[in-house]
Amino acid sequence: MATVRQPDVNRLLGAAQTEVQKNRQRIEKGLDILLAREEPPVGVTPKDVIYSRGTLRLYHYRPMTDEVYRVPVVFVMSLVSKPFILDLTFGQSFVQYMLAQGFDVFMVDWGIPRPEDKRLKLDDYVLDFMPRCLEQVQKATGEKEYSILGYCMGGQLALMYGGLNPEAPIANLVCAATPVDMEGMGLFRHFSDRRWFDVDRLVDAIGNIPPDFMLRSFEMLRPMDRWMSYVRLLDNLWDPVFVYGYRVMYKWTNEQIPFAGEAYRQMIRELMWENKLMKNTLTLDNRRVDTKAITCPVLNVMAEHDHIAPYAATRPLTSLVGSLDTEDVLLKGGHVSLVAGKNAVGRLWPKVAEWLGERSV
Repeated sequence: MATVRQPDVNRLLGAAQTEVQKNRQRIEKGLDILLAREEPPVGVTPKDVIYSRGTLRLYHYRPMTDEVYRVPVVFVMSLVSKPFILDLTFGQSFVQYMLAQGFDVFMVDWGIPRPEDKRLKLDDYVLDFMPRCLEQVQKATGEKEYSILGYCMGGQLALMYGGLNPEAPIANLVCAATPVDMEGMGLFRHFSDRRWFDVDRLVDAIGNIPPDFMLRSFEMLRPMDRWMSYVRLLDNLWDPVFVYGYRVMYKWTNEQIPFAGEAYRQMIRELMWENKLMKNTLTLDNRRVDTKAITCPVLNVMAEHDHIAPYAATRPLTSLVGSLDTEDVLLKGGHVSLVAGKNAVGRLWPKVAEWLGERSV
């Protein structure tokens, strides 16, 4: 009968001890997640609220360098997500990165709509809230010009603002994962088809669109993603770095916010059904949004594997503007990993900083 040599026994014991340690860590980290213990901090970069109105907050982030670019950068968020995706946590913050590169950074946080906000329309966001915020940016910096970086729907709002205000001193416009051609929205367009989706009945009945409705509609685009993320988590529960990153991203993904009812009705009817932004026929407050009036430099950043704002929907963006200085960039990643996480650190962030830096002197 063969005998097991001592080195082999030691290797087996070492492997067994490693697995026991991993399983112990899996149990500990799993309980932390189930019991929501020690939630990771988000939105940690020091900032000041320099303007507020209702739920709206305009943040001015404290500089990290003595010298900053003359032209400030204003981040404009989507209406349905909390803004900390761009300021996740220490070392994983787009805001923090831009500050370190010498930019003066502001952010428009729309806040969580209240029941009385159900009457808010795109007209209010684009023709009232955004101009007031940008005026405050000018006052805080003493500079006339500003650059706008819009993420997802925030990019749509920025395009609407620029198309309605050709005289606005927008130095540069960056749109990240911003859909403009709704015919390219794939399953999302199919789900909201007017033949079976009665948006008027929905909004009239409940007012603001509940966050769970928005979250599930996104999940239906890739129904297995949530379960596969659980499998990956279970496999990596022993790894504190993986678990920390998972919890931060899971927190943002699952903290959707209500969508103001009338604005949602407009988004479905005017953009999704009629594709008016793409056709350059959208009107707000009886004024046509003429995106050809946008003549500042425009950077359109798209994600190769974006299932929420697919390439087919984001690709035509620069064709809608009248700018001579435009650039389209297709990066690996998805809708979220384009702007946050380890891939964004080496792809999107340096690209945006370099592009803006050349145009912000």
